[in-house]
Amino acid sequence: MDNTRKKLRLGDVLVNSGVISEEQLQKGLELQKGSGRKLGETLVDEGLVTEENITNALSSQLNLDVIDLQNVTISEDILSLVPANILKKYKILPFEYSAESMNILRVAMADPMDMTAMDDITIITNLQVEPVVSTTRSIMLALDKYYGQAEVDSALEEYTREKESQFAEQEDMYSEDVNNSPIVQLVKNMIEQAVRQRSSDIHIEPMERQVRIRYRIDGALYEKATYNIRLLPAMVARIKIIGGMDISEKRKPQDGRITQIVDRHEFDIRVSILPTVYGEKVVMRLTSKNALTREKSQLGLGPADMKKFDHILQNPHGILLVTGPTGSGKSTTLYTALSELNKEDVNIITVEDPVEANIDGINQVQVNPKAELTFASALRSILRQDPDIIMIGEIRDQETASIAVQASITGHLVVSTLHTNSAASTITRLEDMGIDPYLIADSTIGVIAQRLVRRLCPECKKAKKADAEELELLNRAPDEDITIYTPCGCPKCDGTGFHGRIGVYEIMEVTQPLKSIISKNGGAEAIKEKALEEGMRTLRMSATEYVLSGMTSVSEMIKVSFDL
Repeated sequence: MDNTRKKLRLGDVLVNSGVISEEQLQKGLELQKGSGRKLGETLVDEGLVTEENITNALSSQLNLDVIDLQNVTISEDILSLVPANILKKYKILPFEYSAESMNILRVAMADPMDMTAMDDITIITNLQVEPVVSTTRSIMLALDKYYGQAEVDSALEEYTREKESQFAEQEDMYSEDVNNSPIVQLVKNMIEQAVRQRSSDIHIEPMERQVRIRYRIDGALYEKATYNIRLLPAMVARIKIIGGMDISEKRKPQDGRITQIVDRHEFDIRVSILPTVYGEKVVMRLTSKNALTREKSQLGLGPADMKKFDHILQNPHGILLVTGPTGSGKSTTLYTALSELNKEDVNIITVEDPVEANIDGINQVQVNPKAELTFASALRSILRQDPDIIMIGEIRDQETASIAVQASITGHLVVSTLHTNSAASTITRLEDMGIDPYLIADSTIGVIAQRLVRRLCPECKKAKKADAEELELLNRAPDEDITIYTPCGCPKCDGTGFHGRIGVYEIMEVTQPLKSIISKNGGAEAIKEKALEEGMRTLRMSATEYVLSGMTSVSEMIKVSFDL
């Protein structure tokens, strides 16, 4: 091993590659002091670099290969060379022998300058180590894939040995050494794996003879594991303890919250427990503390829509409504809009149920029916707090709707959500709630209807010529020659054919002509026609564009705009 690698430090490598400036390095070193984190982790956490930046810089400066472990299949004999706990400790993974010699082991490392890790692997395997650079995320995902199930199995074996009686189980949940108990490890690993696989929810479902574990990834559920039904009581008891619920209550639904740190990011986990025929079903909704607030450019708005969105937000007062079914990204859009408006000279107050993400500089109120703090009563109090901008988590009833309208007419900007299918039907929904049409016309400044479609995996999507049925769906002539893409499945997207989601939007700016149609009690069709005349693009049109550009598939387009 040459000595140059020993002398170089990560900071120097990043500065030499031009990834960060000397000042940013000093800032990173300052923040790292006393935090117990490595420099690379600190720089990534602070948003100064990405894991990919670090990987590429190390690769070019140290002249090492880069590997994406999601595209590699590792053989059994290599997997059995080093114990999993050592690999996890150093965040490294041996993946193949060198082409030159069987005595050289190629090892994926997030930090190829970690001499201790290399020495340990050399001692354990008696082989020379050839470092290859990879991102921490890629290594952790691969470790979960190859060793996750083995860890779970050994935990379960241990659990079965320990559990001779039902009483021992209750004792165990409260015992001093609770952090090392197998069930605790099992629950912790389950959450970690779900986070690394970009899941939004974990479902723990009791069936007659087994417990099924499913993760919701990009909006679809995938089965990830099944365990013996005997494990269910212990798993549920553990989740109840960390979620602050009543461990002895097994017949009523319960809700709780858990905070867990995974790979240095704090996750807020909402837990819901429901008694079913075979036992209690648990659903955990995972949200990262910083996932909801993202850059406006990441929402997936086209240039024309972005212009409209900005124009609506410039209104000093009025109501902006974001609509769509549950899980269509409404909260993300609202939080992004709020972060945009969050300046020192405005007072922003939100009423939510529950508060989904904490934003600095915004006053957030959580609805609490037990303390008689409902959306309506909270709003009345908020109006005495001299707000400029008010966000209402959801308009659920006539009372909330009428206060929102009054607030917007008296000079406040109100943003909120409604569960409707399209932008035009949102107006008629407010009328159904008992709000006078002239008030709706006066107060509404814009409506954004949105859905999420899954993006096709760029690595494996397959091109094909659109057939007659698909051309009809895409609203094209029957004889047009159009290439569309279909999902395929590869290691990169875990065989699903999709990777990530993107927003589809229908933005209706309420202009003067639209206001006059609304105040004359015009129906949803008349409103829609006028809006289209003024250049609104429906959800169907936006989704069609994504299909034609190869971003998503026809089946995804139909899902989001089935009835439109």
